Amino acid sequence: MPPISRGRAAAYAAAVVGLLVLGSHFLHGGRPAPAASRPVGAALRAEPAPARLLVVHVVGAVANPGLYRLKDGSRVDDAVRRAGGATPKAALQLLNLAAPVADGQQVVVPVRGAGGVAGEGAASGAPGAPAGKVHLNTATLEQLDALPGVGPVTAQKILDYRAKKGAFSSVEELDAVPGIGPARLESLKELVDL
Repeated sequence: MPPISRGRAAAYAAAVVGLLVLGSHFLHGGRPAPAASRPVGAALRAEPAPARLLVVHVVGAVANPGLYRLKDGSRVDDAVRRAGGATPKAALQLLNLAAPVADGQQVVVPVRGAGGVAGEGAASGAPGAPAGKVHLNTATLEQLDALPGVGPVTAQKILDYRAKKGAFSSVEELDAVPGIGPARLESLKELVDL
């Protein structure tokens, strides 16, 4: 038998490798080969990380108050919808529905006319102060900014504190917000509520 040339040997080798790959494909029923036989680059593909879930407590004027799991990055509107939506008595204009929710946060959906909602009967106690008490756990930047001695920077710090730590458990907790000391807290006690 005459010797096989190098070109022919390479062609035979390529054909054998092709048949092995094709056979492996059919052997695994058209599925990708097991990880051990996959090329190195295929093993390096990262799987997407599962979405982090937040636990949020939704209370007040919603159809189904309770604890809800929401995807990281969810907004107050998502929490209200998850709780079955607002009831007809809800004062949604007092909520910032676009605000992001934080793990462990309590979302309070206020009821119209309850607790001295701004614009409903209570007289202003100080010039520039909003009518009625401002609810720390639901107030918007504009409502907090309207409080005497607060201003937009401190109002944002209150919102940031609420987003990071969750709902205020007492009015005195305002003292932990940068920019609000004992004197300012004392002047705000009669103007804010939970």
